[in-house]
Amino acid sequence: MIITKYNHACLLVETEDRAAIFDPGSMSEGILDVSKISKLDDIFITHIHQDHFYIPLIKQLIEKFNDVRITSTDEVVAKLNEEGVKASSNTPSGVTFFSSPHESVESLLPTPEEIGIHYLDLLSDPGDSHSFKETKEILALPITAPWGSSIKALNLVIDLKPKYVIPIHDWHWNDKAKEQMYNSFEKVLADRNIKFYKPINGEPITIDV
Repeated sequence: MIITKYNHACLLVETEDRAAIFDPGSMSEGILDVSKISKLDDIFITHIHQDHFYIPLIKQLIEKFNDVRITSTDEVVAKLNEEGVKASSNTPSGVTFFSSPHESVESLLPTPEEIGIHYLDLLSDPGDSHSFKETKEILALPITAPWGSSIKALNLVIDLKPKYVIPIHDWHWNDKAKEQMYNSFEKVLADRNIKFYKPINGEPITIDV
């Protein structure tokens, strides 16, 4: 499996016969170069917040990949339908949803409907949650947020014991803070036989699973 991060929460996940993008949000515009993507079967959107769901970027992807499937919550599907974009809240083959409620962001924002996504029985994306109870071998971990803490994220990984961790939701850190925290997570998790990757935008990570 090849995973490429495009800032914050956006991941391109590729296997030999399938490619999917998770949470193409506003913070990935200008970093995700659609012209360089050669194949795209699915777009998955965990919830409606703009840092995970940015309609202009989604329309760029649809323009190139006319038959791409879009899977999300009923809330996101309704919004896309208003824009004339076809989407579904039903899982395509190889995908299951799991309980991963968005952490409360009241009184800043309404707390949205959210789905956690297990992809190809290999990768789990929980969206904006530290309250999920399950993961596959590869976990896309929201590592910092106004609604959560890095310590809670770290302890969650220690409890759930995935084999591999890809950090997401880290736009809030500057480069120095990101490097420091990545190194700290890497060290703590290595002692527990969990591989923590330190992604660089646009650079693929290959995981043998």
